[in-house]
Amino acid sequence: MAWKNIKQQSFADDLVNIHSAVEELDEVHDLIDWSRIEALLKNIHIKTQGERAWPPLMMYKALLLQSWYGLGDPALEKQLARDLLFRRFVSLSLSESVPDHSTFWRFRNLLEEKKLNELLLEEVNQQLGDQGLLIRSGEVSIIDASVIKAKQNRQQRKRRREYSRQRSCLHC
Repeated sequence: MAWKNIKQQSFADDLVNIHSAVEELDEVHDLIDWSRIEALLKNIHIKTQGERAWPPLMMYKALLLQSWYGLGDPALEKQLARDLLFRRFVSLSLSESVPDHSTFWRFRNLLEEKKLNELLLEEVNQQLGDQGLLIRSGEVSIIDASVIKAKQNRQQRKRRREYSRQRSCLHC
């Protein structure tokens, strides 16, 4: 079964002015070795006849976003249709259509049928965990032992309060 070719960027993709908000998931995307995920998905065919199927890796990336952002299938479809951040993460060109919600449902069921869902999730979590990342619903948290120096400490606040009391007493 052939898959759709979604790797080629369109002219519309080149015209998009990239904003930092669109690049928020780039770091997470680059931390995952997608070839290991793709190897687990290599025998997945969600269609046996008719139009070319969506690439399994793109579909799995979409399901990850769905999980991380707590979306239902129709909401995932809408997010992919209108959100550049989501399109960029799954490598979906602006000129490409979006899988409909029933396609996500069928793909998820196929993963469960083939007992790949847990295996894939463990692989992603292992890779991110090895690099100090934790994925929670709707966010990516970087966990490390960095010490951040506070701008002000309590002694300065205490001095400021005393100073303000003295100023107010001068007007008494």
